[in-house]
Amino acid sequence: MTIQEASEQYHIPIDLLSIYESWNSGRTEEKTAGDWQCNDSDLEWLSLIMTLHDIGFDVDEIKTYLKLARKGDQGRDERIRMLNQKRRVTLDEIHMREKQLDRLDYLRHEMQKSPLLPKKPVSG
Repeated sequence: MTIQEASEQYHIPIDLLSIYESWNSGRTEEKTAGDWQCNDSDLEWLSLIMTLHDIGFDVDEIKTYLKLARKGDQGRDERIRMLNQKRRVTLDEIHMREKQLDRLDYLRHEMQKSPLLPKKPVSG
């Protein structure tokens, strides 16, 4: 199958498949004349790529994470650091959204109490 067909069959964006393909550029035994074949190992790596993508990793972060994953235990601490950092960023975003919701709810509540807009301040 072509990379386009693999993208459609496995529901993986082509840019992520391209990352994986470039990462495995030395492996030619299963890719000939533009055909793309996925074995169980490929599907595990592609699943990891999709997970990283879905949790907000950008392309460069995915590449870095995959390089570290190939190192096994040697790259473990750095991968944990990357995941912890992404978790902190995600929590910060959640807290910011919670504050926005609180403010939105406050304004809605105020409008339900009194649907009129506040009066303009009197200048002196």
